[in-house]
Amino acid sequence: MSEDIITKILDRNNLNEAFKRVKANKGASGIDDMDIEETKAYIKEHKNTIVWQLYNRKYQPQPVRRVEIPKPNGGKRKLGIPTVLDRVIQQAVVQVLSPMFEPHFSDNSYGFRPNRSCEKAIIKALEFMNDGYDWVVDIDLEKFFDNVPHDKLLRLVSDVVKDGNIVSLVNKFLKAGVMVENEFEETMVGTPQGGPLSPLLSNIILNKLDKELEARGLKFVRYADDIIILVKSEKAANRVMSSITDYIERKLGLKVNMTKTKVCKPNELKYLGFGFYKQSKYEVIPHEESKKKFKRKLKGLTKRCESISLDKRFERLNWLIRGWVNYFKISKMKNFLTQIDGWLRTRIRMIIWKMWKLPKTRALNLIKCGLNMDEATRTAYSRKGYYALARTYQLGSTISKARLSKPNKTKERRGLIFALDYYVA
Repeated sequence: MSEDIITKILDRNNLNEAFKRVKANKGASGIDDMDIEETKAYIKEHKNTIVWQLYNRKYQPQPVRRVEIPKPNGGKRKLGIPTVLDRVIQQAVVQVLSPMFEPHFSDNSYGFRPNRSCEKAIIKALEFMNDGYDWVVDIDLEKFFDNVPHDKLLRLVSDVVKDGNIVSLVNKFLKAGVMVENEFEETMVGTPQGGPLSPLLSNIILNKLDKELEARGLKFVRYADDIIILVKSEKAANRVMSSITDYIERKLGLKVNMTKTKVCKPNELKYLGFGFYKQSKYEVIPHEESKKKFKRKLKGLTKRCESISLDKRFERLNWLIRGWVNYFKISKMKNFLTQIDGWLRTRIRMIIWKMWKLPKTRALNLIKCGLNMDEATRTAYSRKGYYALARTYQLGSTISKARLSKPNKTKERRGLIFALDYYVA
């Protein structure tokens, strides 16, 4: 059994698939500064040595590189970026271990699992709410990935993986350490975000919480460390919050952030970026914070001072718009997207007006776009500001949505995707 698992991990096809996935993720290099192609060459040259080390418990992962990502609330999320080689090995391990753990995981766990998604988590939460479970216990785990106790986690791994070699390798990845500004720091607790192994390990330890919630007959939804429990009364919610907080801290060795953990109704909840409201039944919308963040990103991509081509700018905007709308596609958001599209067209017209620069050039381009000479000249020589001009009939009818929107066989159109059109398509 022991040899079967390590043999599957080090199987040529499994390693090739792991390398492809790491390459597709386009992550940054680790502390060795080796990119994906340099690592590929290194693996070819040293493959036999790497395989021998893994078979004989001699492989030693390198420390991860610390990267801090700003949070919307002003804090920072710590990421640990392993070397590309370590990411490939972690991915190879995950591809073999994940199917072993899948049968043990809860149906109400949706994060980092095959055929599961945020969308399905939200749909399940709505199902519970509309069945009358409309008091929510919103559990916030304090710096979850930084506080996972290694001993408890490894015990849970070894319960399923009866292979000391693999458990030892997982332990080495957990204790590889971190480089912070060229200083080495030990990692005695935690599973750094940034490597392929971390999501699986988070599900393994939190599966114990899932099983406890199931044993108590509670309705819940979990996506990674984002957990909500749904009950039918405020009294029950407060009781559950108290008892589950005690269980998490006493049995799992994790910390609950009591300033953010709360009991609330669905309309006061933000979960996975979604908000909830009730008419005849509970529905979802993008949360106000998610809307503001989306608008900030669009604003950042439509700065007039940035000197890039329209095609490149539209490419970036399209990537953002498609991703955002796809994520929130189960939401009711036509009114919001209508407003965003109108605002975005105004900003694009301001960019184009600046690109045309001289009044003579502006007049000629307006005429090309169908405006008569008198109106084109008056508009081109107007002393109005960018914003005021961008909202005029003259610019609205010439730099129109049809001219800016996605091409359908004509080369005249620039190819900008508008969020509402993409949402209803």
